[in-house]
Amino acid sequence: MDWISSMQQAITYMEEHLLEEINYEDVAKHVHTSSYEFHRAFSFVTGMTANAYIRNRRLSLAGREIVETDAKITDLAFKYGYETPESFTKAFTRFHGIAPRSAREESGKLVLFNPMTIKLTVEGGKTMDYRIVQTEAKKFLALVRSFSNEIINDDDNHEVADFWGECNANQMLSPVWMLREDGKRDLYGLCTPTIEGQDTFDYGIGIIVDEDTAPYDLAEMEKAGFREWFVKPGTYVVFDCIGEDGDCITETWSKFYKEFLPQMGYEAVDETDYELYFDGGKGVFCELWIPIRKK
Repeated sequence: MDWISSMQQAITYMEEHLLEEINYEDVAKHVHTSSYEFHRAFSFVTGMTANAYIRNRRLSLAGREIVETDAKITDLAFKYGYETPESFTKAFTRFHGIAPRSAREESGKLVLFNPMTIKLTVEGGKTMDYRIVQTEAKKFLALVRSFSNEIINDDDNHEVADFWGECNANQMLSPVWMLREDGKRDLYGLCTPTIEGQDTFDYGIGIIVDEDTAPYDLAEMEKAGFREWFVKPGTYVVFDCIGEDGDCITETWSKFYKEFLPQMGYEAVDETDYELYFDGGKGVFCELWIPIRKK
């Protein structure tokens, strides 16, 4: 899929149906991709979710109507997709920094949020190191939790990071960590697309199960909250994420959609992607493994 072209098609669709009852899943269907992959791609390409884009555009238009017409605030609330005038007023105030009635009566300053245009720009001279790896089937043993799709690329949400913090603080990974020898205790952050129609994705933290992994009792592991996670053979592009924290992962995902896919003739695949955190660090925050295929 040409993500740059698809993102522009998505924006055009949202603009044409802005006052209808739509969300990112409806937009994903229009550009013929899974809701999860669309949500993630749109977030990393534009810096916001599709739902946030729809919400911001509606509130921007509502602000214009507040000052240019004498339409009732109740009518505008329903027009722009809010169930009550109170919920509309709360969202309007959070977005514009002033309540609807005050904006009308006091000619207050409002926020303008114009339609986006997606363009591929060339910034010469910068490099993006990567490698393409053909992988065999893999098995992992991980603690797994479900998270809302809406947290993807949300700077104010730290649920996945908190999951890591909880595991480390409470030594929750000890049962699997001890299955590996010192120096081979790499950890994986596994992320899988949702089943179509669901609004959550699974994220797991654990180890790979290979010849260097000690035997274990699966039933006992399951009692401790772990589960086996299987990944099919496939083609992966691998990037080094270099930085002090998880921001470098977000930056790498953004480059993947903005720079790698438009230029390299690949498309993303709906399979498990994962972060690889090396035992000892090896000079990188982590490696990011993303499943791809030739167009």
